[in-house]
Amino acid sequence: MEQQTVDPENIRGSFKNLLVWQRAVELSLAVYRLTASFPASEKFGLTNQRRRASVSVASNIAEGYGKSTRGEYILFLGHARGSNCELQTQLVIAAGLRMGSEEERKRAESLTQEVGRMLVALMRRLRS
Repeated sequence: MEQQTVDPENIRGSFKNLLVWQRAVELSLAVYRLTASFPASEKFGLTNQRRRASVSVASNIAEGYGKSTRGEYILFLGHARGSNCELQTQLVIAAGLRMGSEEERKRAESLTQEVGRMLVALMRRLRS
C-alpha cells in the first residue's frame, strides 16, 4: 500500500490528495449508509456517536494537515487514530446487537482497519 504524503511545512499540495484522507471520507460515507438502517431509538445513541467518530477521522487528518508544524500534524493524526479506534469499538458493539446489514458492517470494519494502518504509516514517516 503506497502512502502519499505531503510535507506539512510545504503546503502547496492539499490534504485532499492524501490517500488516507480519501479512505477516511469513504469510511464516513460507509458509516452513514450503515447507520441509516439503525432503529430510531438509537438516533441519539450509537447512530450519532458512530457518525461523529467517522467524520472526526477525516476532519482531524485535514485539520492536522493545515497546522503550522510537523508536531501539530502528528498530534492531529493521533486524534484521527483515536477516533478510528473509537469507531472500531462501536462497530463491534453494533455487530453484537446485530444492527445494520452484515455487508455494510464488514465494509466499514475493513475501511477502519485500512485507515488505521495508513495513519500509523503516515505518523511513522512524519516522525522519521
